[in-house]
Amino acid sequence: MEQVMGLPVSVLARGSQARSVAADKAVQAVYAELRELDRIFSPYKPDSAVSRLANGGLGWDDVDPIVREVAERCEQARDLTGGLFDADTPAGTWDPSGLVKGWAAERASRQLADVSGLDWCLNAGGDVVVFCPSGEPFVVGIQDPRDPGRVVTTIACTAGAVATSGTAARGAHLYDPRTGGSAASNWLSITVTGPSLESADILATAAFVAGDDWPRAVSALPRYDGLGVLADGTLRATEGWPRTGEAR
Repeated sequence: MEQVMGLPVSVLARGSQARSVAADKAVQAVYAELRELDRIFSPYKPDSAVSRLANGGLGWDDVDPIVREVAERCEQARDLTGGLFDADTPAGTWDPSGLVKGWAAERASRQLADVSGLDWCLNAGGDVVVFCPSGEPFVVGIQDPRDPGRVVTTIACTAGAVATSGTAARGAHLYDPRTGGSAASNWLSITVTGPSLESADILATAAFVAGDDWPRAVSALPRYDGLGVLADGTLRATEGWPRTGEAR
């Protein structure tokens, strides 16, 4: 496990190639790619493209193509969610962090997919992407936002992603682009499952901002489902949410 992008990032590998040189190189390549993407996109590093755009030290005409790619993805996410997700902050700066984590983790995980026959699960601060060519699933726990040491349920994943948005880890850090103020919700967390970690992370953020209308936000893309947790522990799931032990 390494601390990258301000998050604990771990890779769990399984199968005959799990201890191979190829698997070890792939894991190291994952961390290297995440460190490089953090160098470019971190709003906390003064020399990152994001920070330099914010302070006027860099203009959009001068950014690297990968920054333009992420900016386009952020615009697509805003359109997809009807404005519930927006990288343009109330302060007038551009902060793609809500997209970059899922996008970066999914992008870096391709290094693992190049190792034939390897089952793997990449966990980036509780958001996971999984691929199991063996067909044997990894069991992913959905954290109880009231108690980080507990889970409210588990799902078995053979491929795809699980992303959670809420207040448990970082408090009330999300804002509502519709009002410019903090996102106010009766829900402590919304977890989204689906094929892509980038998309699941975007939809989880949008769903949390949407409040009680969060299932509609999750339904913006097919093959994505959600689970919400209220302050009293009540769970609400969309129709396609996998039952405990059901592989996706």
